[in-house]
Amino acid sequence: MSLLSTIPLSVQTVLLLVLSNVFMTFAWYGHLKNLAQAPWYTAALVSWAIALFEYLLQVPANRIGFQSAGFTVAQLKIIQEVITLTVFVPFAVVYLKQPFKWDFVWAGLCMVGAVYFMFRQS
Repeated sequence: MSLLSTIPLSVQTVLLLVLSNVFMTFAWYGHLKNLAQAPWYTAALVSWAIALFEYLLQVPANRIGFQSAGFTVAQLKIIQEVITLTVFVPFAVVYLKQPFKWDFVWAGLCMVGAVYFMFRQS
């Protein structure tokens, strides 16, 4: 029995989406710090290379979530959006040295409402 098979499918989905989102955030925004002086096409090629790892995690995450864990497509989308905000805020503040804004908190609270509506029983 492998370690992966002992982890619930819903948790596998979320963990893969978190890892995918870390790569996505670096692909989308990391070049603003690391390649700021490079030509845009260099930044695009590096970003695409990083994004490959995002997709190698995101595609199986969505397949596990939809086909095996019982999430709907809308639920997978809102999970991803919550993860995006959760990963992006520390990335922006710590890595890109952007100031923390209370708007991040308010956006997070809006996401809580979105999660409620996507997961409630109709």
